[in-house]
Amino acid sequence: MTIQDAPRAVFTSPYQNSVADYWNREKNPVNLRLGEVDGIYHHHYGVGDADWSVLEGPEDSREERLIRELHRLECAQADVLLDHLGPIRPDQRLLDSGSGRGGGSLVANARFGCGVDGISISQKQVDFANEQAAKRGVSDKVRFHLKNMLDTGFETGSFDGIWNNESTMYVELGVLFAEYARLLRRGGRYVCITGCYNDTYGLPSKAVSEINAHYICDIHPRSTYFRELAANRLVPTAVVDLTEATLPYWELRAKSPLVTGIEDAFLTAYKNGSFQYLLIAADRV
Repeated sequence: MTIQDAPRAVFTSPYQNSVADYWNREKNPVNLRLGEVDGIYHHHYGVGDADWSVLEGPEDSREERLIRELHRLECAQADVLLDHLGPIRPDQRLLDSGSGRGGGSLVANARFGCGVDGISISQKQVDFANEQAAKRGVSDKVRFHLKNMLDTGFETGSFDGIWNNESTMYVELGVLFAEYARLLRRGGRYVCITGCYNDTYGLPSKAVSEINAHYICDIHPRSTYFRELAANRLVPTAVVDLTEATLPYWELRAKSPLVTGIEDAFLTAYKNGSFQYLLIAADRV
């Protein structure tokens, strides 16, 4: 039995149990309907210029056009993240930490041909993602596990790259980055895309607090990311402000039949400067 297969506690607090319960029960059409477009199920938002012509044309096909465009934007976001992992060889190994229904892991494997391990604390997400990998015939290279990202059980130095795509707001960053510093080989790359509140605004705004309540998460201030990365031998190589780039996604989603009620909070927070959408890439030294 390897260390990654050894039994270990997945949940270490009532809060983590509540997060797992949320995602085990989640059946949001904005996640499921978009994934049905091509079988790639993401659990994040989008970037890039929207094609507003999808709002025009026959009414009976308007919803389908909107869904396809929203999915295109979220796929573009995944591509931006993977671009910042750098050159990855087929013999290397990646960790998709907070992998959701597995879309990012499948895209990474298709691009690089490498092995990918995805982890989630939702058993339902893990089972769904493994089914998707099996359908695509890549179960030998892409595997999903029920694990806590703060204590994965994987062997030290076993990954060439790790990413979080909108999942760091569920954990303490100092503990998280210490685990990644352990898991990454020297010179390995970490990338995250995340919403963070703007320290210069002060405390979290009302809109940011609404987002926290909606997703039962705790959005971190921007400064905490850089402080904890530096404390754990992760040196930033790129910081990209994607705030303006994500606005078209949210503006289009607000006009779609897939609204969840949180769209206005995101748009308000981004536009009043209290919230930022950042990509951070860092190397393990």
